Amino acid sequence: MSLFAEPDYDANQIEVLEGLEAVRKRPGMYIGSTGIRGLHHLVWEVVDNSIDEFLAGHGDQIKVTIHPDNIISVEDWGRGIPADLHRETGLPAAQVVLTTLHAGGKFNNNSYKVSGGLHGVGVSVVNALSEFLELTTHWHGHQYKQTFKKGLPVSEFKKVAKSDKHGTIIKFKPDSEIFQVTEFKYDNLAHRLQESAYLNKELTLILEDLRSEDPVKEVFQYDGGIKAFVGYLNKDRNILHDDIIYLEKKPDDYFIEAALQYHDGYNERIFSYANNINTIDGGYHLTGFKTALTRSINNFAKKNNLLTAKTSSLKGRDVREGLTAVLNVKLPEPQFEGQTKTKLGNSELRSIVESEIYDYLSLYLDTNPEVGKAIIDKAMQAVRARKASQKARELTRRKGVLNSNSLPGKLADCSSRKAEKSELFIVEGDSAGGSAKQGRDRKFQAILPLKGKILNVERARLDKILNNTEIASIITALGTSIGEDFNIDKIRYHKIVIMTDADVDGAHISTLILTLFYRYMPQLIEKGYIYLAQPPLYKVSKGKEEKYIYTDKELDKYRINHPDKKFSLQRYKGLGEMNPGQLWETTMDPETRKLQRVEIDDDFEADDIFSRLMGSNASLRKEFIFNNADLASKLDI
Repeated sequence: MSLFAEPDYDANQIEVLEGLEAVRKRPGMYIGSTGIRGLHHLVWEVVDNSIDEFLAGHGDQIKVTIHPDNIISVEDWGRGIPADLHRETGLPAAQVVLTTLHAGGKFNNNSYKVSGGLHGVGVSVVNALSEFLELTTHWHGHQYKQTFKKGLPVSEFKKVAKSDKHGTIIKFKPDSEIFQVTEFKYDNLAHRLQESAYLNKELTLILEDLRSEDPVKEVFQYDGGIKAFVGYLNKDRNILHDDIIYLEKKPDDYFIEAALQYHDGYNERIFSYANNINTIDGGYHLTGFKTALTRSINNFAKKNNLLTAKTSSLKGRDVREGLTAVLNVKLPEPQFEGQTKTKLGNSELRSIVESEIYDYLSLYLDTNPEVGKAIIDKAMQAVRARKASQKARELTRRKGVLNSNSLPGKLADCSSRKAEKSELFIVEGDSAGGSAKQGRDRKFQAILPLKGKILNVERARLDKILNNTEIASIITALGTSIGEDFNIDKIRYHKIVIMTDADVDGAHISTLILTLFYRYMPQLIEKGYIYLAQPPLYKVSKGKEEKYIYTDKELDKYRINHPDKKFSLQRYKGLGEMNPGQLWETTMDPETRKLQRVEIDDDFEADDIFSRLMGSNASLRKEFIFNNADLASKLDI
């Protein structure tokens, strides 16, 4: 059932705005990056077009297939891309859509009242960045086909046969000349399709992976919609109230729905969407939601005398502590910032969303006072923690922790003052820190040794975090401050390398540091500033010949390739076992080292993993370890 009606869809609905020339030269401008995110963004561009068809009332099923050799096909049962001639170009409309940037039916509101693929560049950009792309469209009783290579047609647009079907199949292989990686991650695709199914409860999305001998297939369809989504997000958390608060409103040409539920944790998680696009940088719809939430909870608290003399009102961050919420809006003519559409700029949505959500939440809290009181109790705990945190901030400022002009005593800084050329190695232990200080290049490499394991920030509020000596050293060295005071512009290093021993304790320390960055300094990860050092596990010696080996698989391969050779094998159990020269050569020298950049491919999976591994529920940790035991190999315990 369509939320938004539209007239006939044919070639006259296709508008041409400009050509396709720049896409292959500057792909990052159109898909964000040429890394793993950009690779998967190709799939989302095609899937979003198919979802737009569903929103227009055509087709309730979309199938994504990963074929051998990492070829992707996306099939929908919509109207099909028009096959008649485009009046301005004289070419088949389908060919125009595939080969012209900003050509599509999204620009006039007659074809699509609601569209996520607003810019109309999606499928043409996918075409331009693909080694090959094959289009099949079923339109007005016939099947049509055309093949492209790197954005250019290599066959005519042809009518193949009569057909009683309708819909489109886009099959493509990403160009290895463009992308750093071309192997699709099944979990990334599955999580995004699952997300889309939650946002569109009448839509079925199918994912099939044919790359192995045992094909994998999943079907995503959720009658509960975003209410079920919140339940999924909170499945591993201790919730404050069983009922998931849900509203659905349709003011004028807009569709607004929201679902929310509180848990006993400290982090807020609000996922906002506009026309099925995850607006990770928010926008006016999110501002309206937050304002309505704060107003309604404060009014309930005041009416029921739940506040104190010292706390006359609750701040937004107080009422959002422990909140999990999904906000989903659909609207005509959305104004997104950038092709990757991370922020919604329609100012009229602020008042519309605020009004609808405020009215509903006010009524809900009045009729469910026990839920309201549980939320107020949680918020009052947040107030007390915020005041303690303010005192901790004042103390740490006096100590210089939050002052970018002050540096920790144990930091061996580099001489460079250019952040883009400077590196900070966060090193486990004084012994390894000493070797790193001696072995480094002092011009651009700084060393910060840590003593033992830092505080697990997943289980602590900011006041305790600021009082932790090792965390304070990290904050001071970076110069960015933390949490609400964080300022990426004050960063002192553009490479922050976590360098720990290659054992269980080292992995734990790395995870603790990553949790700090993920929860309180996420911009460092988003900017690509965080790396993991890859120290060698072994040194193989035969006479004067020496070789460093970084993995057990690499060692097995070495043994196979040298069956007749006798060699000595040294196993490094810690960085401290290496002298400064060895540590430089294997782990710190930009010419020879191996660094692994920390990236978040899937926001939901990352949040879930940190919650499971670092949260207070030990049973979840145990379950995760058992389920992933086959991924581990020969751990030192």
